Amino acid sequence: MRVTIAAVGRMKAGPERDLLDRYVDRTAKQGRGLGITRLDLRETSESRSPRAEDRKAEEAAALLDGLAERTAVVALDERGRTMDSDTFAAWIGTRIDEGRDLAVLIGGADGHGEAVRARADLVLAFGAMTWPHQIVRILAAEQLYRATTILAGHPYHRA
Repeated sequence: MRVTIAAVGRMKAGPERDLLDRYVDRTAKQGRGLGITRLDLRETSESRSPRAEDRKAEEAAALLDGLAERTAVVALDERGRTMDSDTFAAWIGTRIDEGRDLAVLIGGADGHGEAVRARADLVLAFGAMTWPHQIVRILAAEQLYRATTILAGHPYHRA
């Protein structure tokens, strides 16, 4: 399984980027034994369109660009479903068993366009609050790491 975290906007160097990179590295290492062959970060530019609906549509097209049909898509959205870490890990484990790749998509300031929501296998919320995209990337990377430790039986996660 190849895992991609794709986000609208750029994350600059600094402590947030360092923490993100730490979880990405941990996930890549822990995930090898589970069949995760690579974890990529992909950033797309924010749309400059004056209308929010147009911005969302352009950003959705950029996030979805290049995803294989068999890729399982998780759209992070405050209006999505909430689940605990064990359930999320089980969901990822099923995708691994199915031989699918995984893409976690983080929208821009206006949220996801309808194309992303329609393509998503799972619309997931990290709670009802709105989070900055830098923090959402870190949360996503940490939850991917946590999922790999749960699936591997590693003691990192204490339910």
